[in-house]
Amino acid sequence: MASTYLSKTFGQAGNRRTFTISYWIKMGVVSTGADQAIMGAAQDGSNSDDLYIHTGRLNFSGYYGSTAYIVRTTAKYRDLSGWYHHVIRFDTTQSTASDRVRLYVNGELQTALDENTYPSQNLETTYFNTARLHTIGSIAHSTPNLPFNGSMSHFHFCDGYSYGADSFGETDSTTGEWKIKTSPSVSYGTNGFFILKDGNSVTDQSGQSNNWAVGGGTLTKTEDCPSNVFATLNPLNVPTSNQPTFSNGNTTSITNTGSGSYKWGGCTTLGMTSGKFYCEAKATIDNTYSRNVIGITGDSANLARTNGSILNTTHSWGYYSSNGSVAGNGSGDLSGFSTAYVTNDIIMMALDLDNNKLYFGRNGTWLNSGVPTSGNTGTGAVSIIAADTTNDGAYFFAQTDDTGTTSPSKFDFNFGNGFFGTTAISSAGSNGNGSLFEYDVPSGYYALNTKNINTYG
Repeated sequence: MASTYLSKTFGQAGNRRTFTISYWIKMGVVSTGADQAIMGAAQDGSNSDDLYIHTGRLNFSGYYGSTAYIVRTTAKYRDLSGWYHHVIRFDTTQSTASDRVRLYVNGELQTALDENTYPSQNLETTYFNTARLHTIGSIAHSTPNLPFNGSMSHFHFCDGYSYGADSFGETDSTTGEWKIKTSPSVSYGTNGFFILKDGNSVTDQSGQSNNWAVGGGTLTKTEDCPSNVFATLNPLNVPTSNQPTFSNGNTTSITNTGSGSYKWGGCTTLGMTSGKFYCEAKATIDNTYSRNVIGITGDSANLARTNGSILNTTHSWGYYSSNGSVAGNGSGDLSGFSTAYVTNDIIMMALDLDNNKLYFGRNGTWLNSGVPTSGNTGTGAVSIIAADTTNDGAYFFAQTDDTGTTSPSKFDFNFGNGFFGTTAISSAGSNGNGSLFEYDVPSGYYALNTKNINTYG
């Protein structure tokens, strides 16, 4: 959400002793310094009821001149590749102090707590669930302050009801994973609501007509959801210097312009060891100086740390912007590739790990007269070495050699969500697998997400 946040001024006070908040989030950054707001209502910086991520920990607290309550997990949640389910169960009518604020993460009640100052029995919140401005994705008294960077889905508020995590999620009997209940059987009360159910709709689905509004920024729809996690770029796999900047749910990477060459632009959170996968990327580049490269690698962990040329290593192949060459595996340029790409060109990649072939395309046309459906024949393909399973497979990546320029390169990847950054695709190609790409996905190829990895990989 970054600079995007939602807002609503409640028309009246609800139950300030008992309520439940449930939502799913996919974090875009690990919060090491600034907090990231989830939801809250406030008067000022010293008087508020706030739900937020504090240095990776889940935190719910109330400050009314002094601390009224604060409950914070010891565990730090740093996984940027998947979704977390949080449930905040607030019920100050309980006689046992530890039952008055209960935090659940992925179905588990959190008992290891970094802070555990519980509210007094029958305490009523001073700001939350009162007739004042509430926000999601920022702090209410100074929007957009402490913005949340990431994605949210299935956001519930049950006014006057105390529910555990099992009302909103359940354990998959086959995989043992915590999974979403898309239509839970819960009640919502006076100020209750259910938003972000299907895409980016802020229309209340609870039946209470408590709609929200976009208070600032742009609320972008994503196909990435708790039941099907899409690949993004991985901010945790970066070098110690010249780190790129990630945004738009970690689908956009801007390389650093510091000294030295070969700036890392990031690789995907999900790797591939078998199957056929497709993605698109749009670059904003300075072709006068930069040799930008987009491709696949099986050596992402080492190259991200060293910031060396990734194409000098085994299990890595890429398509250069400046001269249109394709190189990899430390062996120099391959024949048949000479189509350069410039700013706003859309690069297509089709990776066939069943036949160890890689195809590159530009603006709807496959390079070298490539035919991604040609199987083992590999018409127009780059023949690659089988994915390096010791490094968990192959990853899509971006990198730039920007020596001599102060203009950073930007890469907007579309892994099937239908956007390049915040710009929607102009016309969806035929995909057939629940993904949204600019161009037709070759038959038998799929977006890189958990559903397709489990089914086709």
